[in-house]
Amino acid sequence: MLKVGLTGGIGAGKSEVSRMLVEYGAVLIDSDRIAREVVEPGTPGLAAVVEEFGPGVLTPEGALDRPALGALVFADADRLAALNAIVHPLVGARAAERERAASPDAVVVHDVPLLTENGLAPLYDVVVVVDASAETQLDRLVRLRGMTGSDARARMAAQATREQRRAVADLIVDNDGPLEALEPQVREVWRELVRRAATD
Repeated sequence: MLKVGLTGGIGAGKSEVSRMLVEYGAVLIDSDRIAREVVEPGTPGLAAVVEEFGPGVLTPEGALDRPALGALVFADADRLAALNAIVHPLVGARAAERERAASPDAVVVHDVPLLTENGLAPLYDVVVVVDASAETQLDRLVRLRGMTGSDARARMAAQATREQRRAVADLIVDNDGPLEALEPQVREVWRELVRRAATD
């Protein structure tokens, strides 16, 4: 089994790269998706978040109000650290379960947005970074996700710098260009991952 850490800044296009890798045959373990699962209504994770941040982070239906929580944590490093201390261990445990369920010869891609920030690069055989300029990230967040410029900049500022991400990369996918330029790069990354898996 080859364990791959896939990361990139918000708006860099990591989700598109992970989708393409799955089409080639990768087993995807998506940390963001798991992070949503572990704080669904009725979970111990959601109870812990409410205990830490108060009932104001719940919707009237009792689900996590992500925008309300985001407003609390993204401008305050201490509050963000408190949230991460609750969610990250739960995500790690669920991801490990899914990895154990994969076949021994699989290329397992862990989609981990905060891989660099949390010093997780040593956990993986290969780290793939999806890289884009800050200008490209900002444009995508505002144009495609409907964020305000200030909200997008705050989210970007809460993450590692581009240089920090590139420093932990074994392979880099440049996603500053159009979608058509992405496919050939991802194909090459997949070939390299398969090669490494075979010699692992």
